[in-house]
Amino acid sequence: MTGAVPGPASGADRDPGLQPERTRLAWRRTTLSATVAAVLAGKQTLHGGATLAAVIALALSAVAWIGFLRVAHRRVRETGTAQPVPLAPRAALVAAACTVALAVFAAAMVF
Repeated sequence: MTGAVPGPASGADRDPGLQPERTRLAWRRTTLSATVAAVLAGKQTLHGGATLAAVIALALSAVAWIGFLRVAHRRVRETGTAQPVPLAPRAALVAAACTVALAVFAAAMVF
């Protein structure tokens, strides 16, 4: 029982399997969800009358959606490489902030 236990240092022999593909699909699903939220915000603004508050909420939703698209697109490209780099904390923060902002704007438009 003195054999070496493979650890993180043996990354060269690591078989990523389907993990990168699953990660890319998760980013695409989340991007699709953000797109649906942004489109519904636009529909709600046009359908309910374009008040100033609705237009501001729509504009903020569009900014959050574009921010999320930028982070997601970069992440999908990075996970397509043989050795994907970990998600930077700043990118994770931007993605989380954009997701929360879209949820808040969607809730504000409903109520």
